[in-house]
Amino acid sequence: MKCIHSIRGILEEKGSQVLTVSPDTRVFDALGLMAEHDIGAVVVMEDGQPVGMFSERDYARKVILQGKSSRGIAVREVMQTPVLSVHPGQTIDECMSIMTYSRVRHLPVIDGERMVGLVSIGDMVKWLISAQDDTIHQLENYIEGKYPA
Repeated sequence: MKCIHSIRGILEEKGSQVLTVSPDTRVFDALGLMAEHDIGAVVVMEDGQPVGMFSERDYARKVILQGKSSRGIAVREVMQTPVLSVHPGQTIDECMSIMTYSRVRHLPVIDGERMVGLVSIGDMVKWLISAQDDTIHQLENYIEGKYPA
């Protein structure tokens, strides 16, 4: 994997598929979708626009710990709003900063008025590991005299 500097590059690597639910989706059904696809969050969409995020954290804190039933409550009642988003040209550093300071783990990627993907903290960690591996490899080649003339 090559070193990626923008969110656009991450989306090229991972793809742009984003699972979404409507605000009226029952929490139980959203959790089932998330479990089926082994993901930790979904974007809540209404009229073609993201209006919230729903994550396992929301379920734990706003449903279970509050004694509510996941079958009886709609996602709109526990989703995170407003939706923080980024655009494809933003840097990895900018996105990591947004995630860190806003304490979110997922950011929809919006290009114009269209959602073109979703990036997670896991995507950021994967990028960092790859970038570090690339740097180590380049330094090893330099030390061994295998660098380009």
